Amino acid sequence: MRLANRPLRLAACATVALLTAAVGCAPQDESPGGPRAAGPGKQSCDRGKLATLADGKLTVGTDKPAYAPWFHDDDPASGKGFESAVAYAVARQLGYDKGAVRWQTVPFNNAFAPGEKKFDFDINQISISPERKRAVAFSSGYYDVRQAVVALKGSRAAHAKSLAALRHLKLGAQVGSTSLDVVDDTVRPTQSPAVFQKNDLAKSALKNGQVDAILTDLPTAFYITSAEVKDAEVVGQFAATGADGEQFGLVLDKESRITGCVTAAVDALRKNGTLAALEKKWLTDAVSVPVLK
Repeated sequence: MRLANRPLRLAACATVALLTAAVGCAPQDESPGGPRAAGPGKQSCDRGKLATLADGKLTVGTDKPAYAPWFHDDDPASGKGFESAVAYAVARQLGYDKGAVRWQTVPFNNAFAPGEKKFDFDINQISISPERKRAVAFSSGYYDVRQAVVALKGSRAAHAKSLAALRHLKLGAQVGSTSLDVVDDTVRPTQSPAVFQKNDLAKSALKNGQVDAILTDLPTAFYITSAEVKDAEVVGQFAATGADGEQFGLVLDKESRITGCVTAAVDALRKNGTLAALEKKWLTDAVSVPVLK
């Protein structure tokens, strides 16, 4: 640094410091969709102009196969099924029409594993949890989840009416799922649960008698018993846990600059009744299923 320039540079630094302090004391808008809502870095929520992986496109991840009732005919791009419909509703809210949405296959566990993501957001029945939040970011919840038990009709498991009755059964669930967490933390069975990479494998194990019952979210349980394993039934559901219960959220990269924008979109869809209407259209009413206690 040249000594001749030093007084001027010090004066400039002092001015910047004063301006920084003034800005730091000013109130900031942290409301959903506000200037600071976009997550790490600076990014506006201008419709159709987000900092996405591909300019002018929104890349959405989900697993394959994409199961009903969340998707229809293993085709996420169809717009049919609850999560496909939600994804397109969020996209529209963000300013992207159907043609601007690109789908990317992402295995369930990879979606919330640490590391850089190849999607703008992922939608795949992934429950929001503190543990997962250490590796990824989540939108606000788009669906309030209940876990359920599925067993073959007439079996010992089909007559279970309480948690105590489940503890001596051989139970199964998908690896990395909150269904498996419920088995371990709520049921606490006397024998280790069977763990499956895919729900398809869990259903096969149920049909073949390798497990007495399987756990999954309630809408999936209804679909399994109505369309896939006809001699099975939904035995019961578990009570909601926590202050807000269990919720599915859209998964984003931990450093995503659009997390706040996506959250604002989900919040708007909940407030205007879109999420409730899509749930009514694509998911089965669960009122008649008894709660296991």
